Amino acid sequence: MTDTQKQSSKPEKKEVKKKKKSGWRVARWFLIPVLLVLALAGGMVAGYVVLGKQDIGSVFQWSTWKHVYDLVFAS
Repeated sequence: MTDTQKQSSKPEKKEVKKKKKSGWRVARWFLIPVLLVLALAGGMVAGYVVLGKQDIGSVFQWSTWKHVYDLVFAS
């Protein structure tokens, strides 16, 4: 066998390089939950104030949403 045949018959070992985490990948872990919370708050305001024609001050009160829950899941 020639040298080139010997070299080609051996499996090549690929070096595994550790990739650095990009700034976007790290930011996603913080950005996505923040955007989800903002979407939830925006949806609550749109549904309660715009569609329900209620006061914006009562949107973020726990008693309002407890009352809505009781209305929806009343038995």
